[in-house]
Amino acid sequence: MGKKIAVIGTGYVGLVTGVGLADFGNKVICVDIDRAKINMLNHGQIPIYEPGLKEIMDKNVREGRLSFSTDIANAIQRSEVIFIGVGTPPKENGEADLSYVESAVESIAENLNDYKVIVTKSTVPIGTNRWIKEKIIEKSGKTNFNVISNPEFLREGKAVHDFFHPDRVVIGYESEKAKEIMKDVYRSLYLIETPFVFCNLETAELIKYASNAFLATKITFINQIANLCEAVGADVHVVAKAMGMDGRISPKFLHPGPGYGGSCFPKDTKALVQIGKRYGVEMSLVNEVIRANEEQKKRMVIKLERMLGNLKGKTIGILGLAFKAGTDDMRESPAIVIINELLKKGAKIKVHDPQAEENARKIFGDLIEHHDNEYKAMKDADALVILTEWNQYRSLDLEIASKLMKGNIILDTRNIFDPLKTRELGFVYEGVGRK
Repeated sequence: MGKKIAVIGTGYVGLVTGVGLADFGNKVICVDIDRAKINMLNHGQIPIYEPGLKEIMDKNVREGRLSFSTDIANAIQRSEVIFIGVGTPPKENGEADLSYVESAVESIAENLNDYKVIVTKSTVPIGTNRWIKEKIIEKSGKTNFNVISNPEFLREGKAVHDFFHPDRVVIGYESEKAKEIMKDVYRSLYLIETPFVFCNLETAELIKYASNAFLATKITFINQIANLCEAVGADVHVVAKAMGMDGRISPKFLHPGPGYGGSCFPKDTKALVQIGKRYGVEMSLVNEVIRANEEQKKRMVIKLERMLGNLKGKTIGILGLAFKAGTDDMRESPAIVIINELLKKGAKIKVHDPQAEENARKIFGDLIEHHDNEYKAMKDADALVILTEWNQYRSLDLEIASKLMKGNIILDTRNIFDPLKTRELGFVYEGVGRK
Protein backbone atom coordinates (compact mmCIF):
# COMPACT_ATOMS: atom_id res chain seq x y z
CA MET A 1 0.00 0.00 0.00
CA GLY A 2 1.55 3.29 -1.10
CA LYS A 3 1.77 6.40 1.05
CA LYS A 4 -0.21 9.62 0.69
CA ILE A 5 2.38 12.19 -0.33
CA ALA A 6 2.40 15.94 -0.99
CA VAL A 7 5.26 17.44 -3.01
CA ILE A 8 5.66 21.20 -2.54
CA GLY A 9 7.15 22.79 -5.67
CA THR A 10 6.68 21.73 -9.29
CA GLY A 11 10.00 22.90 -10.67
CA TYR A 12 12.66 20.50 -11.87
CA VAL A 13 13.23 18.60 -8.62
CA GLY A 14 9.65 18.70 -7.35
CA LEU A 15 8.02 17.58 -10.59
CA VAL A 16 10.41 14.69 -11.29
CA THR A 17 10.11 13.58 -7.66
CA GLY A 18 6.31 13.76 -7.66
CA VAL A 19 5.96 11.86 -10.93
CA GLY A 20 8.49 9.21 -9.84
CA LEU A 21 6.90 8.67 -6.42
CA ALA A 22 3.48 8.26 -8.03
CA ASP A 23 4.91 5.64 -10.38
CA PHE A 24 6.17 3.76 -7.29
CA GLY A 25 2.51 3.31 -6.31
CA ASN A 26 2.15 6.24 -3.91
CA LYS A 27 -0.78 8.67 -4.08
CA VAL A 28 0.88 12.00 -4.84
CA ILE A 29 -0.40 15.56 -5.01
CA CYS A 30 2.04 18.14 -6.38
CA VAL A 31 1.37 21.68 -5.20
CA ASP A 32 2.68 25.08 -6.24
CA ILE A 33 1.72 28.71 -5.68
CA ASP A 34 2.28 29.34 -9.41
CA ARG A 35 -1.26 28.96 -10.79
CA ALA A 36 -0.11 29.14 -14.42
CA LYS A 37 2.27 26.22 -13.88
CA ILE A 38 -0.44 24.11 -12.21
CA ASN A 39 -2.86 24.92 -15.06
CA MET A 40 -0.24 23.73 -17.54
CA LEU A 41 0.24 20.47 -15.64
CA ASN A 42 -3.50 19.90 -15.33
CA HIS A 43 -3.70 20.22 -19.13
CA GLY A 44 -1.00 17.60 -19.62
CA GLN A 45 1.84 20.04 -20.37
CA ILE A 46 5.14 20.16 -18.50
CA PRO A 47 7.01 23.44 -17.83
CA ILE A 48 10.46 21.86 -18.33
CA TYR A 49 12.03 19.77 -21.08
CA GLU A 50 12.96 16.36 -19.70
CA PRO A 51 12.90 13.31 -21.99
CA GLY A 52 10.40 10.62 -20.94
CA LEU A 53 8.83 12.61 -18.10
CA LYS A 54 5.53 13.52 -19.79
CA GLU A 55 4.67 9.91 -20.66
CA ILE A 56 5.10 8.75 -17.05
CA MET A 57 3.21 11.80 -15.75
CA ASP A 58 0.27 11.18 -18.09
CA LYS A 59 0.11 7.50 -17.12
CA ASN A 60 -0.02 8.23 -13.37
CA VAL A 61 -2.59 11.02 -13.78
CA ARG A 62 -4.72 8.61 -15.82
CA GLU A 63 -4.42 5.90 -13.17
CA GLY A 64 -5.40 8.32 -10.39
CA ARG A 65 -2.14 8.34 -8.45
CA LEU A 66 -0.99 11.84 -9.43
CA SER A 67 -2.71 15.24 -9.28
CA PHE A 68 -1.76 18.93 -9.27
CA SER A 69 -3.14 21.74 -7.14
CA THR A 70 -2.53 25.24 -5.77
CA ASP A 71 -4.25 24.30 -2.48
CA ILE A 72 -1.17 23.73 -0.30
CA ALA A 73 -3.15 23.59 2.96
CA ASN A 74 -5.40 20.78 1.73
CA ALA A 75 -2.46 18.81 0.27
CA ILE A 76 -0.53 18.96 3.55
CA GLN A 77 -3.52 17.99 5.69
CA ARG A 78 -4.35 14.99 3.48
CA SER A 79 -0.78 13.62 3.33
CA GLU A 80 1.41 11.67 5.71
CA VAL A 81 4.67 12.49 3.92
CA ILE A 82 5.49 16.02 2.74
CA PHE A 83 8.37 16.50 0.29
CA ILE A 84 9.87 19.99 0.00
CA GLY A 85 11.09 20.32 -3.61
CA VAL A 86 11.31 24.09 -4.06
CA GLY A 87 14.21 26.05 -5.55
CA THR A 88 17.17 27.32 -3.52
CA PRO A 89 18.74 29.82 -5.95
CA PRO A 90 22.01 31.59 -5.09
CA LYS A 91 22.07 35.01 -3.45
CA GLU A 92 24.53 37.68 -4.60
CA ASN A 93 27.19 36.35 -2.17
CA GLY A 94 26.73 32.72 -3.29
CA GLU A 95 24.71 31.58 -0.26
CA ALA A 96 21.58 29.53 -0.94
CA ASP A 97 18.38 31.59 -0.83
CA LEU A 98 16.02 29.68 1.47
CA SER A 99 12.99 31.96 1.13
CA TYR A 100 10.99 29.33 -0.81
CA VAL A 101 11.90 26.68 1.78
CA GLU A 102 10.81 29.06 4.57
CA SER A 103 7.47 29.62 2.85
CA ALA A 104 6.91 25.85 2.53
CA VAL A 105 7.83 25.34 6.20
CA GLU A 106 5.31 28.00 7.28
CA SER A 107 2.57 26.27 5.29
CA ILE A 108 3.45 22.92 6.90
CA ALA A 109 3.44 24.42 10.40
CA GLU A 110 0.02 26.01 9.81
CA ASN A 111 -1.51 22.73 8.61
CA LEU A 112 0.04 20.13 10.91
CA ASN A 113 -3.18 18.27 11.73
CA ASP A 114 -1.61 14.87 12.56
CA TYR A 115 1.71 12.97 12.32
CA LYS A 116 3.80 13.93 9.28
CA VAL A 117 7.20 13.04 7.88
CA ILE A 118 8.72 16.18 6.34
CA VAL A 119 11.31 15.36 3.67
CA THR A 120 13.73 17.97 2.34
CA LYS A 121 14.52 17.17 -1.30
CA SER A 122 15.79 20.68 -2.10
CA THR A 123 19.53 21.29 -1.80
CA VAL A 124 19.97 23.17 1.46
CA PRO A 125 22.95 24.31 3.58
CA ILE A 126 24.10 22.23 6.52
CA GLY A 127 21.86 22.81 9.52
CA THR A 128 18.74 23.63 7.51
CA ASN A 129 16.85 20.46 8.46
CA ARG A 130 17.43 21.12 12.17
CA TRP A 131 16.22 24.68 11.59
CA ILE A 132 13.09 23.32 9.84
CA LYS A 133 12.35 21.14 12.87
CA GLU A 134 12.77 24.06 15.31
CA LYS A 135 10.73 26.42 13.13
CA ILE A 136 7.76 24.04 12.86
CA ILE A 137 7.75 23.42 16.63
CA GLU A 138 7.96 27.19 17.25
CA LYS A 139 5.16 28.07 14.82
CA SER A 140 2.80 25.17 15.45
CA GLY A 141 3.50 24.31 19.07
CA LYS A 142 3.43 20.65 17.98
CA THR A 143 6.03 17.89 17.86
CA ASN A 144 4.05 15.19 16.04
CA PHE A 145 6.36 15.12 13.01
CA ASN A 146 9.84 14.07 11.95
CA VAL A 147 12.27 15.66 9.51
CA ILE A 148 14.21 13.71 6.87
CA SER A 149 17.05 14.96 4.64
CA ASN A 150 16.78 13.17 1.27
CA PRO A 151 18.93 15.04 -1.29
CA GLU A 152 18.37 14.51 -5.03
CA PHE A 153 21.04 13.42 -7.50
CA LEU A 154 19.20 13.96 -10.78
CA ARG A 155 21.08 14.78 -13.98
CA GLU A 156 19.13 17.07 -16.28
CA GLY A 157 18.34 15.24 -19.49
CA LYS A 158 18.60 11.88 -17.69
CA ALA A 159 16.45 12.61 -14.64
CA VAL A 160 13.85 9.93 -15.34
CA HIS A 161 16.53 7.23 -15.52
CA ASP A 162 18.29 8.60 -12.44
CA PHE A 163 15.10 8.63 -10.35
CA PHE A 164 14.24 5.01 -11.16
CA HIS A 165 17.84 3.69 -11.18
CA PRO A 166 19.79 5.81 -8.67
CA ASP A 167 23.39 5.03 -7.67
CA ARG A 168 22.28 5.46 -4.06
CA VAL A 169 19.47 6.91 -1.96
CA VAL A 170 20.62 9.09 0.93
CA ILE A 171 18.33 9.31 3.98
CA GLY A 172 19.33 11.61 6.83
CA TYR A 173 17.11 10.83 9.82
CA GLU A 174 16.66 11.02 13.60
CA SER A 175 13.55 8.84 14.11
CA GLU A 176 13.31 5.09 13.45
CA LYS A 177 9.60 5.53 12.69
CA ALA A 178 10.36 8.10 9.95
CA LYS A 179 13.15 5.87 8.59
CA GLU A 180 10.72 2.95 8.19
CA ILE A 181 8.17 5.21 6.44
CA MET A 182 10.87 6.30 3.98
CA LYS A 183 11.65 2.65 3.28
CA ASP A 184 7.97 2.22 2.39
CA VAL A 185 8.02 5.31 0.15
CA TYR A 186 11.03 3.92 -1.73
CA ARG A 187 9.96 0.27 -1.51
CA SER A 188 10.30 -0.14 -5.30
CA LEU A 189 13.98 0.78 -5.09
CA TYR A 190 14.52 -1.56 -2.13
CA LEU A 191 13.18 -4.43 -4.23
CA ILE A 192 15.84 -3.87 -6.92
CA GLU A 193 18.56 -3.68 -4.22
CA THR A 194 19.42 0.00 -4.67
CA PRO A 195 22.09 0.99 -2.11
CA PHE A 196 20.64 3.11 0.73
CA VAL A 197 22.81 5.35 2.90
CA PHE A 198 21.28 6.08 6.31
CA CYS A 199 22.98 8.82 8.31
CA ASN A 200 22.32 11.91 10.42
CA LEU A 201 20.83 15.09 8.95
CA GLU A 202 24.10 17.01 8.62
CA THR A 203 25.85 14.14 6.82
CA ALA A 204 23.02 13.86 4.28
CA GLU A 205 23.11 17.61 3.63
CA LEU A 206 26.87 17.58 3.09
CA ILE A 207 26.85 14.48 0.83
CA LYS A 208 24.96 16.48 -1.78
CA TYR A 209 27.33 19.47 -1.75
CA ALA A 210 30.46 17.29 -1.60
CA SER A 211 29.29 15.19 -4.58
CA ASN A 212 28.54 18.16 -6.83
CA ALA A 213 31.71 20.00 -5.85
CA PHE A 214 33.81 16.93 -6.64
CA LEU A 215 32.20 16.48 -10.08
CA ALA A 216 32.69 20.19 -10.83
CA THR A 217 36.34 19.75 -9.82
CA LYS A 218 36.77 16.83 -12.26
CA ILE A 219 35.37 18.93 -15.11
CA THR A 220 37.60 21.89 -14.24
CA PHE A 221 40.62 19.63 -13.88
CA ILE A 222 40.22 18.09 -17.35
CA ASN A 223 39.60 21.56 -18.84
CA GLN A 224 42.92 22.75 -17.43
CA ILE A 225 44.62 19.60 -18.74
CA ALA A 226 43.00 20.32 -22.13
CA ASN A 227 44.44 23.83 -22.12
CA LEU A 228 47.87 22.36 -21.37
CA CYS A 229 47.38 19.80 -24.18
CA GLU A 230 46.86 22.66 -26.63
CA ALA A 231 50.10 24.30 -25.47
CA VAL A 232 52.26 21.15 -25.71
CA GLY A 233 50.61 19.40 -28.68
CA ALA A 234 48.97 16.54 -26.76
CA ASP A 235 45.47 15.09 -27.30
CA VAL A 236 43.20 15.51 -24.28
CA HIS A 237 40.87 12.71 -25.42
CA VAL A 238 43.67 10.16 -25.25
CA VAL A 239 44.87 11.61 -21.94
CA ALA A 240 41.32 11.41 -20.48
CA LYS A 241 40.77 7.89 -21.83
CA ALA A 242 43.98 6.62 -20.25
CA MET A 243 43.17 8.38 -16.97
CA GLY A 244 39.67 6.87 -16.97
CA MET A 245 41.07 3.34 -17.29
CA ASP A 246 42.34 3.74 -13.74
CA GLY A 247 39.51 2.43 -11.54
CA ARG A 248 40.37 5.00 -8.88
CA ILE A 249 39.65 7.85 -11.32
CA SER A 250 36.90 6.53 -13.71
CA PRO A 251 36.17 8.12 -17.11
CA LYS A 252 33.05 10.00 -15.99
CA PHE A 253 33.12 13.81 -16.14
CA LEU A 254 36.49 13.85 -17.88
CA HIS A 255 35.08 15.65 -20.93
CA PRO A 256 36.70 18.98 -21.86
CA GLY A 257 34.55 21.89 -22.93
CA PRO A 258 33.68 25.55 -22.39
CA GLY A 259 33.09 25.16 -18.64
CA TYR A 260 30.26 23.72 -16.55
CA GLY A 261 26.90 25.41 -16.04
CA GLY A 262 23.38 24.45 -15.05
CA SER A 263 21.23 24.71 -11.97
CA CYS A 264 23.47 22.67 -9.62
CA PHE A 265 27.24 22.89 -10.00
CA PRO A 266 27.61 26.71 -10.04
CA LYS A 267 25.10 27.19 -7.23
CA ASP A 268 26.32 24.33 -5.02
CA THR A 269 30.04 25.08 -5.31
CA LYS A 270 29.44 28.72 -4.32
CA ALA A 271 27.16 27.66 -1.46
CA LEU A 272 29.78 25.18 -0.18
CA VAL A 273 32.40 27.95 -0.05
CA GLN A 274 29.97 30.10 1.98
CA ILE A 275 29.17 27.19 4.32
CA GLY A 276 32.91 26.74 4.88
CA LYS A 277 33.26 30.45 5.72
CA ARG A 278 30.42 30.23 8.23
CA TYR A 279 32.18 27.38 10.06
CA GLY A 280 35.70 28.79 9.71
CA VAL A 281 36.85 26.13 7.22
CA GLU A 282 38.63 27.34 4.09
CA MET A 283 37.31 25.66 0.92
CA SER A 284 40.26 26.87 -1.17
CA LEU A 285 40.11 24.07 -3.76
CA VAL A 286 36.40 24.64 -4.47
CA ASN A 287 37.00 28.40 -4.64
CA GLU A 288 39.65 27.84 -7.31
CA VAL A 289 37.31 25.53 -9.26
CA ILE A 290 34.74 28.36 -9.40
CA ARG A 291 37.34 30.88 -10.59
CA ALA A 292 38.90 28.55 -13.17
CA ASN A 293 35.49 27.62 -14.57
CA GLU A 294 34.65 31.27 -15.27
CA GLU A 295 38.03 31.71 -16.96
CA GLN A 296 37.35 28.69 -19.17
CA LYS A 297 34.22 30.33 -20.59
CA LYS A 298 36.13 33.51 -21.42
CA ARG A 299 38.99 31.48 -22.87
CA MET A 300 36.64 30.32 -25.66
CA VAL A 301 36.20 33.95 -26.77
CA ILE A 302 39.98 34.49 -26.70
CA LYS A 303 40.42 31.39 -28.89
CA LEU A 304 37.87 32.70 -31.39
CA GLU A 305 39.48 36.13 -31.42
CA ARG A 306 42.85 34.53 -32.15
CA MET A 307 41.34 32.58 -35.06
CA LEU A 308 39.23 35.40 -36.51
CA GLY A 309 41.04 38.59 -35.54
CA ASN A 310 39.04 41.69 -34.58
CA LEU A 311 35.47 40.57 -33.86
CA LYS A 312 33.85 43.94 -34.50
CA GLY A 313 31.25 43.60 -37.26
CA LYS A 314 31.88 39.86 -37.65
CA THR A 315 28.93 37.44 -37.83
CA ILE A 316 29.19 34.46 -35.49
CA GLY A 317 26.88 31.46 -35.87
CA ILE A 318 26.37 29.67 -32.55
CA LEU A 319 24.93 26.17 -32.26
CA GLY A 320 23.75 25.22 -28.78
CA LEU A 321 22.65 27.43 -25.89
CA ALA A 322 21.58 25.01 -23.15
CA PHE A 323 24.30 24.25 -20.61
CA LYS A 324 24.32 20.66 -21.90
CA ALA A 325 22.41 18.47 -24.35
CA GLY A 326 19.11 16.91 -23.30
CA THR A 327 17.72 19.97 -21.53
CA ASP A 328 16.34 23.45 -22.23
CA ASP A 329 18.05 24.82 -19.11
CA MET A 330 20.26 27.87 -19.67
CA ARG A 331 20.95 28.64 -16.03
CA GLU A 332 24.67 29.56 -15.75
CA SER A 333 25.21 28.20 -19.28
CA PRO A 334 28.64 29.00 -20.76
CA ALA A 335 26.70 30.31 -23.78
CA ILE A 336 25.50 33.32 -21.75
CA VAL A 337 29.01 34.49 -20.83
CA ILE A 338 30.40 33.74 -24.30
CA ILE A 339 27.60 35.54 -26.19
CA ASN A 340 27.77 38.56 -23.88
CA GLU A 341 31.55 38.80 -24.40
CA LEU A 342 31.10 38.55 -28.18
CA LEU A 343 28.41 41.26 -28.14
CA LYS A 344 30.73 43.52 -26.12
CA LYS A 345 33.35 43.10 -28.84
CA GLY A 346 30.87 44.20 -31.51
CA ALA A 347 30.06 40.82 -33.09
CA LYS A 348 26.70 39.98 -34.65
CA ILE A 349 25.30 36.73 -33.22
CA LYS A 350 23.01 34.17 -34.88
CA VAL A 351 21.91 31.20 -32.76
CA HIS A 352 20.10 27.88 -32.80
CA ASP A 353 19.22 25.39 -30.06
CA PRO A 354 16.61 22.61 -30.42
CA GLN A 355 15.15 23.18 -26.93
CA ALA A 356 16.50 26.33 -25.26
CA GLU A 357 15.20 28.90 -27.75
CA GLU A 358 12.43 30.22 -25.49
CA ASN A 359 14.81 30.66 -22.56
CA ALA A 360 17.35 32.36 -24.84
CA ARG A 361 14.77 34.94 -25.91
CA LYS A 362 14.11 35.78 -22.25
CA ILE A 363 17.83 36.41 -21.70
CA PHE A 364 18.92 38.11 -24.92
CA GLY A 365 15.73 39.33 -26.58
CA ASP A 366 16.54 40.98 -29.92
CA LEU A 367 20.26 41.43 -29.13
CA ILE A 368 20.89 38.26 -31.12
CA GLU A 369 19.24 36.59 -34.13
CA HIS A 370 17.23 33.47 -33.23
CA HIS A 371 16.79 30.71 -35.84
CA ASP A 372 14.66 27.56 -35.92
CA ASN A 373 17.21 25.66 -37.99
CA GLU A 374 20.95 25.12 -37.49
CA TYR A 375 21.76 25.86 -41.14
CA LYS A 376 19.96 29.23 -41.01
CA ALA A 377 22.09 30.15 -37.98
CA MET A 378 25.31 29.64 -39.93
CA LYS A 379 24.27 31.42 -43.16
CA ASP A 380 26.77 34.20 -44.03
CA ALA A 381 28.67 33.58 -40.77
CA ASP A 382 32.36 34.40 -40.54
CA ALA A 383 32.75 31.68 -37.92
CA LEU A 384 30.74 28.81 -36.47
CA VAL A 385 30.91 28.00 -32.74
CA ILE A 386 29.56 24.76 -31.21
CA LEU A 387 28.58 25.31 -27.56
CA THR A 388 26.25 22.37 -26.77
CA GLU A 389 26.77 18.76 -27.81
CA TRP A 390 23.33 18.04 -29.28
CA ASN A 391 23.35 14.85 -31.38
CA GLN A 392 21.88 16.63 -34.40
CA TYR A 393 24.98 18.83 -34.55
CA ARG A 394 27.25 15.76 -34.61
CA SER A 395 25.78 14.77 -37.97
CA LEU A 396 25.93 18.28 -39.43
CA ASP A 397 26.57 18.34 -43.19
CA LEU A 398 29.79 20.35 -43.24
CA GLU A 399 29.79 20.53 -47.05
CA ILE A 400 26.52 22.46 -46.87
CA ALA A 401 27.98 24.52 -44.01
CA SER A 402 30.96 25.52 -46.14
CA LYS A 403 28.62 26.76 -48.90
CA LEU A 404 26.37 28.68 -46.50
CA MET A 405 29.11 30.34 -44.45
CA LYS A 406 30.97 33.44 -45.52
CA GLY A 407 34.08 32.44 -43.59
CA ASN A 408 35.70 29.06 -42.91
CA ILE A 409 36.36 29.06 -39.17
CA ILE A 410 34.91 26.48 -36.76
CA LEU A 411 35.45 26.62 -33.00
CA ASP A 412 34.19 23.30 -31.65
CA THR A 413 34.12 23.70 -27.85
CA ARG A 414 32.61 20.21 -27.42
CA ASN A 415 34.97 18.33 -29.77
CA ILE A 416 32.08 16.76 -31.71
CA PHE A 417 33.73 16.95 -35.16
CA ASP A 418 36.67 15.01 -36.56
CA PRO A 419 39.49 17.59 -36.90
CA LEU A 420 41.11 15.91 -39.94
CA LYS A 421 37.88 15.53 -41.94
CA THR A 422 36.77 19.06 -41.04
CA ARG A 423 40.07 20.54 -42.23
CA GLU A 424 39.96 18.47 -45.43
CA LEU A 425 36.74 20.33 -46.28
CA GLY A 426 38.67 23.60 -46.12
CA PHE A 427 37.79 24.74 -42.60
CA VAL A 428 40.16 26.31 -40.11
CA TYR A 429 39.23 24.14 -37.13
CA GLU A 430 39.94 24.23 -33.41
CA GLY A 431 38.57 22.08 -30.63
CA VAL A 432 39.47 22.05 -26.94
CA GLY A 433 42.63 20.22 -25.91
CA ARG A 434 43.58 18.70 -29.25
CA LYS A 435 45.26 19.77 -32.46
